[in-house]
Amino acid sequence: MPRRTQPYLLRASFRPEVDLDFDEYPFNIPAVQELGNVDFHPNVTFFVGENGSGKSTVIEALAVALGFGAEGGTKNVRMAGAGSVSPLHEVLRLARGVPAPRDGYFLRAESFFNVASYMDEVGYTEGYGGSLHARSHGEAFMAVLVHKLKGKGLYLLDEPEAALSPNRQLAALSAIHQLVEDGSQFVIATHSPILLSYPHARIIQFDAAGLGEVAYEDTEHYAVTRDFLNHYPRRLGQLLAEEE
Repeated sequence: MPRRTQPYLLRASFRPEVDLDFDEYPFNIPAVQELGNVDFHPNVTFFVGENGSGKSTVIEALAVALGFGAEGGTKNVRMAGAGSVSPLHEVLRLARGVPAPRDGYFLRAESFFNVASYMDEVGYTEGYGGSLHARSHGEAFMAVLVHKLKGKGLYLLDEPEAALSPNRQLAALSAIHQLVEDGSQFVIATHSPILLSYPHARIIQFDAAGLGEVAYEDTEHYAVTRDFLNHYPRRLGQLLAEEE
């Protein structure tokens, strides 16, 4: 099946009737203030930026506004004591395409252990190809991509590379492409230059100036990784000399 030309998730904006305090978290984050300027790619939209730039805050808000639990999983996963959630999702208005997605998942690296434990507790492991706790962290992440996600879905991934080796990141890239070919849409927050190389995508940079679309070769992730690998003896010498 060809890739989608109409996104399931088109854009997000603030509800016009809400009076926002841009001095309070998370509305004081420049990228959050410009969230309404983002049009989501029908295949893959990447969020990139430094730690603290708002990527995870935004992807959490999108997920919760779409009906997922804050810790991740499908919309059926509801865990007690899921921790604090920013109020951003409460003021979002989401524009959605038609038809609605048939499948959906929110993968959040930092709380995936809790989702795996929940699956064991409720006795639902078949959809993942077995217990997630019976595998390494990286194998469990891949089980979600390979077994759980069924296609024609809307999938939000927050730093999926956290548990993946470079080879597994390449495998994840292939799995994402197969799901895109099967009519799926992804929104992914990542630091991985491997995942960011996916060609059927839009890359949104989060920084102190707000939000802006960038080309793959213009991302810091690509530039820093390429420079280090091409000149690593010199870069190591500079870094270690500076620390001394």
